[in-house]
This record gives sequence, structure tokens and C-alpha cells, in this order.
Amino acid sequence: MTDANDAIDARISQTNQRLKAAQMGFQIERRGQKLGLRGMLPPRPGSLRLKPTQQRLSLALPATPAGLKQAEQTVKVIAAQLIQNTFDWRNYADGAGWGRLDQMGLAQQVEAFKHQFFADSARVSHPASTKTTWEGAYAPYLRKLEAIAQANPQLSFVEAIYATVRATDDHSRSRQLCCTTLGAFADFLKVELPIDLKTFWGRYGVSQTQARELPSDELIVSTWATIPNPSWQFVYAVMATYGLRNHEVFFCDFSALLQGNSEATIRVLNTTKTGTHDVWPFYPEWVESFNLRSLQLPTIQTDLSQTTLQRIGQRVTSQFRRYDLPFSPYNLRHAWAVRTIHFGLPDTVAARMMGHSVAVHNRTYHQWLTHRDQQQAVETALSRSRLVAPGGGRRQEAGGRRQKDEG
Repeated sequence: MTDANDAIDARISQTNQRLKAAQMGFQIERRGQKLGLRGMLPPRPGSLRLKPTQQRLSLALPATPAGLKQAEQTVKVIAAQLIQNTFDWRNYADGAGWGRLDQMGLAQQVEAFKHQFFADSARVSHPASTKTTWEGAYAPYLRKLEAIAQANPQLSFVEAIYATVRATDDHSRSRQLCCTTLGAFADFLKVELPIDLKTFWGRYGVSQTQARELPSDELIVSTWATIPNPSWQFVYAVMATYGLRNHEVFFCDFSALLQGNSEATIRVLNTTKTGTHDVWPFYPEWVESFNLRSLQLPTIQTDLSQTTLQRIGQRVTSQFRRYDLPFSPYNLRHAWAVRTIHFGLPDTVAARMMGHSVAVHNRTYHQWLTHRDQQQAVETALSRSRLVAPGGGRRQEAGGRRQKDEG
């Protein structure tokens, strides 16, 4: 092997001399039994650098005379792309033994897509959320694509994508997630799909979500008293009072609350699904009623190198079931959102506290206002108003009951 390596190294040296004379700006390197390039390249996706730097690029070509010949041609292609400003890192994958995306098998392409997903600059600052999104929303459909492609080798890549989409239920959330994932994957591979996957979404949407019967505030309070474990009582009460997601309870800064802050705010930390945001209690009285100034979190695994946000959230759900609570954890969050509507909190503020957009807030929560909720909101609005009805009627109390003016 040593003689063979010496021989190919001599050929590489000769090739590099030609590249230098032609001012290509790249050198070919042998790394083990594979060939790669080294030269000035633009920043990789997700990099904080702004200017080209000396970088290595794996070609996954064998360290043979034939591989060397192909590497020299690749140098010329990349050099031309750099001159024309058309070089795209998505044509290359960053990993040992990887090369051009169009030369990879499907499993390698998925791995390259995963690498790019985690390296995206918008996601780098939220690693836990990114991991949860990948495992819950992307990985399942990419595994399904691989399984269908393997079971049906006669299908082209595009046909396998459509077959995977059709394997999900019509008008379902899984259909939407599948279309989103495979659309992003095809875009990453620069594969043009003749039919836009959005056409397969169907009628699924929040507007089709079944109406929920949210627990009343009285039921929330009485249910809290039935939980036998004080630490899980605390989890329940914090979710009810602050509208937190299941996992967020374990990733909060409670210092202001514990120090007796009169506003009783808590801060959801950056490690959560939607990043840092402050939350106020609704009702503020529940802070004292539920004894929330005494922190009593249960001991569970929260090291995100060992678990995920999704698993932590599932642990909360399982505890609700264990105690046979009459509603799900998320119904506490939804009840909090509707409660802020009754308080007249602006949607922009409520959405910020919940860690999502105003559009999502309005689309999701306003449709769940029941007749009971609407009646309460009307009474609250009337009790605040100082307007007097034409004709001399004076409002006596909320709810539309009037008494005649006597003068």
C-alpha cells in the first residue's frame, strides 16, 4: 500500500503544479484513500463568517489515477462557479467520505439534509427545540420515504416522494408535516417537483380542529386539590396560572416569583421550543392560592444531552393520566389563553407570552370561545363601560340588567 500511496502522491503533486500554474486557487489532497480539495471558499451555510476562507471540501473520490483525473475536472468546475458566483454548498456535504449530493444514496442524502438542518443559523441558538422539531416533525417522514423507496426500487426519487405523501391520511396534520418535510428535502437536493406538494395538503387546518370543551376556572382549582404529590401539584398550578407548555415548566427562571416580585412574572428560558419570553399570571391571585412562591418541581431528567423536550412533555402528560385528571395538560394552556381574552389583554401581548405569532393565537384560541366564554366577555365589557343607553336607561350591573332613571 505504501508504494501505491507514494505513486498517487507523486501524481497529485504533478496535478497541483498544473493547477497552480493555471491559477485555479485549489490544491488536491489525499486523506486516507479519498481525495479532497483545499482552497478559498465562501462561508458554509450556518457559518458566522462573512468572507471566503481557506476550507477543505471532500470529494469522496478514490485516491486512484481515475479519481485524480475526476478531481482535477472538479477543481475547474468549482473555479468557474466561483468566478460566476454560482457556487452552492448544497451541492456538497460536510462529512467524512461525502461528496456531491447527486452522487449519494438516499440514506446519505438524508444524513446530509439533517446536518444542514441542524447547522441552519436560525436554529443554532435553539438546539433543544431544533432536536425536538427534527425528531418529531422531520425524521418520521424521511424514514417513511426511505422505507417506501427501498420496498419499491422501480420508483424514481420523485415518485417515491409522492408515494410517501399518499401513504399519509387525507386532510390530516401528518399529511401537512409530510409535505413540508419532503418539500424541504427536495429543495435541499435541488430536485424540482412537477406537482407542488402543497396541493396535497387537503382541508386540514386549525379551522377544522374540533371544538374543545375547556375546563372552567372552578374545575381547574378543584382538580388541583385532588393531586396527591406536591411537586406535581406545582407543575399543574404553574401551567394553569401561566399558560406554559408541558416542558416549559422545567425550563423557567422563577427567581422573580421566589423573591416576592409583586407582578409575579416568570421567564421561559431560551432552551425551550420558542426561546426566551416573560409571562404574567392570569389570575394573579392563583400565585398565592396555589403557593407558587415555594418552588417544588419534581425530579426528572432535564439534561437535553440525555433527553428531549418532547420526552419531558410526555412525562407531564403521563402524570396527568396517572392521577386521572379530567383534562389534558394542554387544556390548561388553552384555558389560560381564553382567560386573557376575557381580561382584555391585547392579542399581541398574549401571543408573545405564549411564544407564538399573533396569527396563530387568533386562529387557534378565538375559535374556542364558547357561549359561556362569550357571555362572560360581554358582561366584563359592559361592567367596564360608562356609556348610558339612549332613552334614559342606566346600567345597574353587568349582563344587561337595567333600571330606569328617576329623574
